[in-house]
Amino acid sequence: MIWPYYPELLAKPVPRYTSFPTAAEFTNAVGPADIDHALRSLSGDVSLYVHIPYCQQICWYCGCNTGAANKAHRLSSYLDALHREIALVGTRMDGRVAVRRVAFGGGSPNAIAPTDFVRLLDALTLHVALENPTWSIELDPRGLTQEWGDVLGWVGVSHASMGVQTFDPALQTAIGRVQPDAEIVRGTEMLRKAGITSLNFDLMYGLPGQRLDQLEASLGRTVELGADRIALFGYAHVPHLIPRQQRIDGTALPDQAARFAMADFGYRYLTEAGYIPVGFDHFALPGDPLARAARNGTLRRNFQGFTEDQAPALVGLGASAITCLPDLLAQNDKNAGRYRMILSQDRLPVALGIVRSGEDQERGAVIEALLCHGAADLPPGLLGTVLPQLAPFAERGLLRLQGARVTLEPAALPYARTIAALFDPYRQQSPSRFSSAV
Repeated sequence: MIWPYYPELLAKPVPRYTSFPTAAEFTNAVGPADIDHALRSLSGDVSLYVHIPYCQQICWYCGCNTGAANKAHRLSSYLDALHREIALVGTRMDGRVAVRRVAFGGGSPNAIAPTDFVRLLDALTLHVALENPTWSIELDPRGLTQEWGDVLGWVGVSHASMGVQTFDPALQTAIGRVQPDAEIVRGTEMLRKAGITSLNFDLMYGLPGQRLDQLEASLGRTVELGADRIALFGYAHVPHLIPRQQRIDGTALPDQAARFAMADFGYRYLTEAGYIPVGFDHFALPGDPLARAARNGTLRRNFQGFTEDQAPALVGLGASAITCLPDLLAQNDKNAGRYRMILSQDRLPVALGIVRSGEDQERGAVIEALLCHGAADLPPGLLGTVLPQLAPFAERGLLRLQGARVTLEPAALPYARTIAALFDPYRQQSPSRFSSAV
């Protein structure tokens, strides 16, 4: 291994910090009036995230807010509500913003019909100020038809992410996501022909019964197929929070030491294959925009993970979608039925959130800098409050302190989230709420 293993430093589950404060701190103190005011105050560059909380097949491991797309009426009613939200939000941002990125996620956006996808694009074109945006989409290769390939090419989608997880048939069966190699190959070829220039594969380690040679085979196949980006996630087993995970055999899961070895192996394998490490769990080929952002110091982190997106505002559309603004985080109602009902009354569907104080914004900037760039300059007074907690990491050579600057050493990469959590005053010992640090 290239990473030193200190299990005592990884014992506490920690957030992934796709926002700060995290969604665990959201309350109903934030509601429609807050997001109404915030949207009317927006100006400049904005990114949009459009959430489709449905899948043709539900995978057992998945922690996303998604349901089965097996009832046409439910799906069409949801899309009607989403169209209403696009119109309501567009009215409030009218004339002051420039939307330069639009991302479709889920669930699986290709759980809806390609014609319904085109109608959503028409609604966005009608109601929001699109400024030659970069289009991205998450896709399930099992439902990726040629009609989808044609539509993506016509729209000019350049970024796509496929949920692969593993190529191993036995592991696919163990997590409820069976997709033959030929389906992934067909999807890859179709997306390339459609003009996708940045293709991501989501992969997982820490799966039930997973061996190192199985992980190696999946990594090798991913490299062979030429993925531009790779997100290598550790499976988070929290069946008490996600009932569908009860179908996964928890007794077969690799222990922490085995998970650490898999993460270490994945890092070595992909970097030796020519990928640039991006943060702690992403990798990108040198020419990909994400790798360029990592090299030139412009890498960011938001609810979509590590990103090259520089917009200061991310507006979420759809059930459970989160809007991230400098001084406000606001989440739409997670329940698709309530989401539809609220929008049927032409009301904004925000149900939870938090107002970000000045201190929240300072600490959030520190956490983002540590995770994206491996170093952060601390605001006055902050170092003294965390110095005792930083000491174990400094003593083991995982970080350096120079005045008010904290710098993570290369060996600290698997500990980055744990170190970032030291700057989170909301964080308490709560193993049930978060996933393993590695």
